[in-house]
This record gives sequence, structure tokens and C-alpha cells, in this order.
Amino acid sequence: MSRVDLNLLTALDALLSERSVTAAAQRLNLSVSAMSRTLARLRAATGDRLLLQAGRSLVLTPYGEQLRQRLGPLTLEAQALLKPPEYRFDVAALEHSFAVRAGEGFIDLVGAALIERISRAAPGVQLRFMPKPDWDAQPLRDGTIDLEIGTVRTSAPEMRTRLLFRDRYVGACRVDHPLLSNSGVSVESWIEFGHILTARPGEESNPVDLALAKCGKERRVPMVVPSFTSAMQVARRSDLLAVIPRSCVGNPFVPDHAAVNGLQWFELPVSTPRFNVSAIWHPRLDHDQAHRWLRAEIVDVCVAAYPRDPIGPKSDTQSAR
Repeated sequence: MSRVDLNLLTALDALLSERSVTAAAQRLNLSVSAMSRTLARLRAATGDRLLLQAGRSLVLTPYGEQLRQRLGPLTLEAQALLKPPEYRFDVAALEHSFAVRAGEGFIDLVGAALIERISRAAPGVQLRFMPKPDWDAQPLRDGTIDLEIGTVRTSAPEMRTRLLFRDRYVGACRVDHPLLSNSGVSVESWIEFGHILTARPGEESNPVDLALAKCGKERRVPMVVPSFTSAMQVARRSDLLAVIPRSCVGNPFVPDHAAVNGLQWFELPVSTPRFNVSAIWHPRLDHDQAHRWLRAEIVDVCVAAYPRDPIGPKSDTQSAR
């Protein structure tokens, strides 16, 4: 395409429509001499004279006449391709399926409120939740998933994130567990019981074990499960103890989630850092209006679900690294 100058299309359209070098120059805000040079370039490019003198006016050659008939629609189409799309986003008419990767806890505790809100505004929208076995960014890159909900552990620097809420870890055990028979939970009483560890492939360290190591302590872990939901289900039916995010205990939408599942929760006897739960997506979807709308809906639902946790700034184009 090194020999092709698409600006010549506009000049050719003006010359063939006006049939005058002077009028075409005025139409494009060019000098007459500049338009004459452009006509020379067009003649060289097409191999045809295009416009010929006929007395005091110019007439089109047969090939120039053919081009005039084709050029109007072609020029308009080229201009439309090279400018931002002009359409009004109508969420009520949106027909789309969004693939969202999220943990089971988010789906259990926020999913119903989220889809109820979305269905009211856009009944043609479907949320297709996908399993979250790891933190691999490739599904976001190749479009297999549109959005991920969780902690940011990807090494892909181009990913965009938006803070949804801040979370922390708490302990969980079955109702009437002997651990809670005393007035408080100490490190010593806590590590007397077996623990359920929640870990995914690629997770090298656990904040609870790091905190215990600082105290010179170690817990016994007879079971490792892939999700916090699984840890909660095992804990409700055994004497094993679970460590889960505080968000899994309940929220205003599901206020007694732990109790309904036969669990009691308690503050951990060791200090672990809080962590961020974010929306994560690929930058190609930054300005997609449907995706922007979905992100805003998720933010609003999370603000309502976890009102005491400060939300990040309204701008949502922070890099993942």
C-alpha cells in the first residue's frame, strides 16, 4: 500500500463531482495550484486523464464517469471506517452472553443479587460463570472469558483492574465445635485441631502459615481442597477447622449464610493481611459499552454487598501490575 494515498479519494471525489479544479480546491480548502498537482497525481495513479478541457469547462472522460458513479459510496464508506462508531447504546435491547470467571463464594453470595439487577435492566443478557482453577491470564487474552472476579495474581502487565471490595480471613467451624467452648480462641487451642487448607495450583504460600511461622507455630493440615466452599462443607460435618474470607460468611443479601450452612465463624488468633477483590479484564474491552455497563453493575452490587469496605476510585483502568 506504499503507493496508495487514501486522501486522493476525497480529492478525486471533489474533482469529479465539481468538474472544476477551482471549485474542488474551494471545497477542500486547498489552493488551486495544490489541487492541480493533486489532479496530476490522480492521472498518474489511474492511467487516465479523468478531466479534459472543453471550451471554458471541463468534462469527464469515460473512465472518469465510471469512477464518479462508484466513488461517492466508496468515499463515504472509507470515512465511516476511519472514525469512531456512531450508535446509541441501548442496554434494554442488549442480547449478549458474558463469560465471567469467579470463585464459588462470589457466585453463592452475590450471584443472585447480581443477575436480578442485570435482568431488570437487560433481560437479554446472560451471565455464564466459568470455573476458576488458577490465575492464568490467557483466557482473558484470547477472549474465552470476558471478566474475572478475584485477587490480582496475574503476571500479565496489560490487564486492567477495578477494586470491588477489601476482604480478610476469618476462621470457621461447625456449630457447637469444642474450640468455641472457651471464652476466646488462642493460637494454642486453634492448632490443636486439624485444619482444611484451601489451595489452587500455583499457590506457593499461605498467609495463615506465614503468620504461624512468625510465632514459631505450625498447624496440622490433613486435607487440602480447591475452594473455600468445599472447605466450608467439610468443616460443617467434621471437627476440622477452615479459614475462609470474611465475605463468605454473609452480606446484606445473604446475612446468615454461615449459620444456614451449619457454621460459626470467629476471628483468627493470628494476624493476616487484608486483600483486594477486583474485577480483571483485557484492555481491548476498555471502551466496549456493553462491558463497561457490566463492570458498573458489578461494582454497584459489591458496594451494596460489602458497604463497610472502602471502594476504589471511579476510574477503572488501573493496570494489573
